Amino acid sequence: MTFLLVFLAIAVLGLATVFGIGRLRPGSAGAVPAVPATVQGLPEPDPRLPPVLLPEHPVAGDVSRLRFSVALRGYRMDQVDTVLDRFAEALEERDARIRTLEAAGRSNLADGDGN
Repeated sequence: MTFLLVFLAIAVLGLATVFGIGRLRPGSAGAVPAVPATVQGLPEPDPRLPPVLLPEHPVAGDVSRLRFSVALRGYRMDQVDTVLDRFAEALEERDARIRTLEAAGRSNLADGDGN
């Protein structure tokens, strides 16, 4: 008997939730919800806000000093994307420099100039 009462209480709460969010309205069975003619996306970035820029040669401390503008759902994606692109470029530059220096070091060792 207790199981039946608990089941009925859960069913009543479920139906109340469904009616509350408007899924099942009286007289709307099988009706297709109206779709707005135009769907608006996120607004364009505000050009008056200052861009978030990194120095030409970013270092680890630059990450802690970054401050992004707050948007509706977190930080502004355009600012974050710009900073991440710049970090990727900086890492590629450093990786290329490391490869060049390591290759020069190996050739120096092979030539016997390692001292």
